[in-house]
Amino acid sequence: MYRSAYDLKAFYNGKAGRIVRRVLQERIREFWPDVHGERVMGCGYATPYLRMFMEESERVFAVMAAGQGAHHWPQASGDEKNLVCLSEESELPVETSSIDRVLMIHDMEFAELLKPGLQEIWRVLKSNGRLLVVVPNRTGLWAHADWSPFGHGTPYTAGQICHYLRDNRFVHERTEEALFMPPMKFTPVLKSAGLFERMGKSYLPFGAGVHMVEASKQLYAHADKGSGSRVHVRGRGILVPKPVG
Repeated sequence: MYRSAYDLKAFYNGKAGRIVRRVLQERIREFWPDVHGERVMGCGYATPYLRMFMEESERVFAVMAAGQGAHHWPQASGDEKNLVCLSEESELPVETSSIDRVLMIHDMEFAELLKPGLQEIWRVLKSNGRLLVVVPNRTGLWAHADWSPFGHGTPYTAGQICHYLRDNRFVHERTEEALFMPPMKFTPVLKSAGLFERMGKSYLPFGAGVHMVEASKQLYAHADKGSGSRVHVRGRGILVPKPVG
């Protein structure tokens, strides 16, 4: 079971994990090409995808779920300070309205308290903040590859993710599919990951390994347009006070 942060780390240190990281990093960059001066938080196990933001963002850090444990990141060697904390998903140790971007990966499918967790992310996001959820596709092959972390936990359809986000005061912005290469450790397949990604977006969207759903923070409820029926007012007219002077 990929329920430990060290299990996930071992996967990403392997050959298949390195290819998956490269593929998803490119797709994440398509969503967020510029994060200069912004504060980026990773939830779940997002550390393989956060380093690319370190030089341009104002701050980058990761929150790992208490149920999975945590490890030092970046690597303990050198002078880099630890940028990881351990937290219950429903009690993030982060100031309200302080985060510009939140990346959730290896999180939603393992979440024990999904609704409180999403409510906490809504709380810490700024009014113009963005959330990007990466979660296994229920109909994809990777959801059945139990040698990878995408084959564990609860996979979702894109519609289910949007439903959960909407119910927790998020506005859906964009959905993309990614990770089209077959879940195989065969070297020629891994080397062809880029080709699978380009072809899959056009010809096999239903076969994607993961959904990538971006949402923004909803601050106000939508106004009811009403039925448009006329309202009858008794009397001959409406009295308007006459100005003095």
